[in-house]
Amino acid sequence: MTGIVILAAGSSSRFGTPKQNLVYKKQTLLQRNIEIALASGCHPVIVVLGANNDIILPTIESLPVEIAYNAAWSEGMSSSIRAGIAHLQTNHAKISSIILMLCDQPFVTAELLSQLMAVSSPKSITACAYDKAVGPPVLFDSHYFPELLLLKGNEGAKQLMLKHEVNITTVPFVLGSIDIDTKEDFERLKDFS
Repeated sequence: MTGIVILAAGSSSRFGTPKQNLVYKKQTLLQRNIEIALASGCHPVIVVLGANNDIILPTIESLPVEIAYNAAWSEGMSSSIRAGIAHLQTNHAKISSIILMLCDQPFVTAELLSQLMAVSSPKSITACAYDKAVGPPVLFDSHYFPELLLLKGNEGAKQLMLKHEVNITTVPFVLGSIDIDTKEDFERLKDFS
């Protein structure tokens, strides 16, 4: 079974307010990505919260997800990955793979997540390809869980993917480079509505 970890613990320092709660097409960005994760058929769906937990949690507490709180959120994305994987291993030992998602990619679809699962294989990393690079959402076989738990800093899983580049399979995601880091990024979303 494949689980999903949605990384939503950051402080949105470049944006100025919690971007997890930005409303796009009548839902917050985080609500939207939770619904997409749930529609993919993956289980469990774990949301990692940290900064602004008290503001974000009320917007999602009615949704059927598990919350992993990352007290070390200020360390960067790797701490959220560790928190998500640790929660998974403690509560769902039989998971064979995990998809790491960001909360600020508005064009992820359940179909894209299904594609990642369809082309993955044992001991592989299946990533999205966009802008001549690979990135999230990314599916990691459980073979990589021990290394994910060792990640440090704000690079996320990038260094792990570079280390195991030969094991990466990709799925095209044309709009994958669109994420929301600044108010200008959010304004540009209107061009896609």
